[in-house]
Amino acid sequence: MTPDRTFDALVAEAEAEPTDGWDFSWFEGRATEARPSWGYQRAMGARMAVASASLDVQTGGGEVLAGVPVRPAVSVATEAWPPNVARATALLHPLGTVVVAAPEDAPLPFADGAFDLVVSRHPVRPHFAEIARVLRPGGTYFAQHVGPASVFEVAEYFLGPQPEEARRSRDPRRERAAAEAAGLEAVEVRTERLRMEFHDVGAVAYFLLKVIWIVPGFTVAAYRPRLRELHERIEAEGPFVAHSSRTLFEARKPS
Repeated sequence: MTPDRTFDALVAEAEAEPTDGWDFSWFEGRATEARPSWGYQRAMGARMAVASASLDVQTGGGEVLAGVPVRPAVSVATEAWPPNVARATALLHPLGTVVVAAPEDAPLPFADGAFDLVVSRHPVRPHFAEIARVLRPGGTYFAQHVGPASVFEVAEYFLGPQPEEARRSRDPRRERAAAEAAGLEAVEVRTERLRMEFHDVGAVAYFLLKVIWIVPGFTVAAYRPRLRELHERIEAEGPFVAHSSRTLFEARKPS
């Protein structure tokens, strides 16, 4: 093992890396995740190209929206976390998108029927009543949600077995029912499980520092003994394998 791949060096590198935005290029060569078959950004771009007014809810650092080739004349994004608000503003304002700081659980700060397209990639929780309210009749909600029991191999390695209710918290059947209760018509709802591989313990630590809901309150100091055990396991057995879960969710507001 070269000196810069020791346990201490790997976790120190993870702690030093900024966690704002949703750019995952740092993981190149250190972790992999299969992508859903539907190609969310491409499919979102096709819908953006024919929309007149769009809203991207919980845009993160704006990276996904920035990759869309054509945005509507009215293009708005919301984000709650201040570092991401700043990052998204710097990235999206030059592209003609207005970024609005808005709490995740508060009502959306827009008029009824303001948009014909609402999109979201990995919202913390989709607020279907608000989505339905800001959509125009005939408008579309198009999103990629985190699916049920996503990356639970990582969560359970650090936290132990999770209750059944936690596994069902992002059940697409429940989400579909919630959307329909809010007055939306489900067009397509489907879920895929996707293989992930972590090739070193630094990648695991950085993933947990960046994706904070997997192990709430995670810090390297608090989980150092467990991280060291995982480092030794990866060195002896190879990559730590987990599975993400993603749901494609498309719904329409009746005309």
